[in-house]
Amino acid sequence: MKKSIFTLFLFFLVKISFAQTPQTVQNDTLPIYERFPNVPPFTIMTVPDSTAFSKDDLKKKKETIIMVFSPDCSHCQHETKELTEHMDMFKDVQIVMASPLDYHYILQFYKDYHIADYPNITMGRDGSYMLGTFYKITNFPSIFVYNKKGEFVKAFDGSYPIEKIAAAL
Repeated sequence: MKKSIFTLFLFFLVKISFAQTPQTVQNDTLPIYERFPNVPPFTIMTVPDSTAFSKDDLKKKKETIIMVFSPDCSHCQHETKELTEHMDMFKDVQIVMASPLDYHYILQFYKDYHIADYPNITMGRDGSYMLGTFYKITNFPSIFVYNKKGEFVKAFDGSYPIEKIAAAL
């Protein structure tokens, strides 16, 4: 009898020692951008001048929007049109628009939407698709909002009303 009680006690002791806490399980299922809630270390090649632009080039103490898009996506085109038409809501926000497509498609998009008229928008090619991998992009556009401390605030997957994006700032 003592042997069976000891064995049962030992079994539960081992079971408890290998159990994961609910916090550990929850953290493993969170997206990377929520587990590491700061602006990711990205580098894009900007249009129209093909210079490298990285996280280090972002202005400090300024809200940031990262938008991963595709120039041939109608939702991305609509979202960009809405964004530029309501730029007064985003005048103090730095916006990074990154696409994995070839440079000439992004350049044409840049010209079509007159992005040069908006100095707070930096557009470029994410040739390694680092942002797409980091955010596990499933839809274009995907928009990620960060506060003035560079901390993640909210994600928008697909096309959203521009007012909702502005409200997240």
